Amino acid sequence: MLPESDLEMNLLEFRRKSFQFERVVTIGSAEYAVFTRTETETESQLRPKLVRLRVYAPREWIAYDPELDLLRLARQGAPLPARVPGEAQESASEPTQFAEQGLDWTRVNAGDHAFAYFPTERTAQFSSVRWDAL
Repeated sequence: MLPESDLEMNLLEFRRKSFQFERVVTIGSAEYAVFTRTETETESQLRPKLVRLRVYAPREWIAYDPELDLLRLARQGAPLPARVPGEAQESASEPTQFAEQGLDWTRVNAGDHAFAYFPTERTAQFSSVRWDAL
C-alpha cells in the first residue's frame, strides 16, 4: 500500500482524466483514497456549470506506474492493466456502470453538480453513504 505522501505527490489516471488526491476516508471497514477533479459540465452550454468528481479507490488497489509517472488501479498483487487509448467523455454522459483498468465501477449522482465513482463490488458499503457528509 502506497503511503499517503506518495498519493499526495502524484495524479491518478481514471476515465482518461487526471485526478488529484484529497484525503483518506474509512467506509465500512475499508480505507479509501479520495481523488477529486473539477471540470465544466459541458462545453456546448452557454453558461456551463462546474462539476465536482470524486473517485473512492480502495487504498490497496492504488499502484504507481513509473513508466507513465501516474497512479493507476489494479488489484493488490496483480500487474497493471494495459493502458487503453481514447478520449475522455463528459462525466454526465458516462454510463452508471463501466469497467476501468480491468475493474468494475459505478458512477452515482453525489449531489448538485457532483458525481462519485466507487468499485461496483463494494456497492453494499456505499449504499448507505451520505455523499454530502463525505
